[in-house]
Amino acid sequence: MIEILYEDQDVIVTVKPPGIDSQARHSFEPDMVSEIRKHLSKLSTEASTSGKMPYVGVVHRLDKPVGGVMVYAKTQKAAAELSKQIAEGRLKKTYLAAVCGKLVDKEGNYVDYLRKDERQNFSQIVDKSVDGCRRASLFYRLLGSRTVENQIVSLVEIHLETGRHHQIRVQFAGHGTPLWGDGKYGEKIPGRQIALWSWKLSFRHPVSKKTMEFAAEPRSGILRQFLES
Repeated sequence: MIEILYEDQDVIVTVKPPGIDSQARHSFEPDMVSEIRKHLSKLSTEASTSGKMPYVGVVHRLDKPVGGVMVYAKTQKAAAELSKQIAEGRLKKTYLAAVCGKLVDKEGNYVDYLRKDERQNFSQIVDKSVDGCRRASLFYRLLGSRTVENQIVSLVEIHLETGRHHQIRVQFAGHGTPLWGDGKYGEKIPGRQIALWSWKLSFRHPVSKKTMEFAAEPRSGILRQFLES
C-alpha cells in the first residue's frame, strides 16, 4: 500500500519507502511505478475492464535505498511539463542527510565535476577536463551535530542545483563527510540504513499552474532520531 500525499487527474505525489525502486525494473521485486499502477487500476473502471495499464510517467528518481517525497505524472502532457520544469531548475527538491564527521562551515556550496561509470553504477569526482564529466552543484545548511557510536554525525539540509547520478552521496564523500550508512561511497557497515531522505518537493502544477509544495519526514533510522531529539 503506497502512501499518497496528493492526487488529481494529472499528478500523484507519494512517499517512496527506502529499498524500493523508483521505476519499473526487469525483476520480480516491487517498484513504485508498479505499485502506483495497482492503485490507479483499482480506481479506474476503464483499466479494470479493458486490461489497459494506467499511464505513470517517471519524471525524477531516487536511489533504491533512499526514501522520501516524489511526484509522478498521470498523463504524457503532465510528464512533459514536469520534465521541462526539472530541466529549467524550477522543480525544487530539499533533502535531509546525516553525514559522518563535522562540517567546516554551517552552510556552503559544493561544485564538482562528476563522471559516471555505467557498468559499475558508480560516479566519482574528476577534473573538469575529463571527457564525459558533468558539473554538479548543491547547497547545504548544517542543522545540528551529535555523537553516535563514538563518532560525530552531522544533520544537513541539502538543496540540489543539478541532479547528477548519486550526486549527494558522491559530493559529500568527496569532501570528507560520507553519508551515514552509505556502503558504496563510505564505510560499509552491515545493518546501517543510508541516511538520505527526500524531505520537501515543490513544483508548478502542469495544468493549473498553481505552486504545489509537499513535505514528509523520515519514518525511521538515524534521521528520525535526529528529528525526535
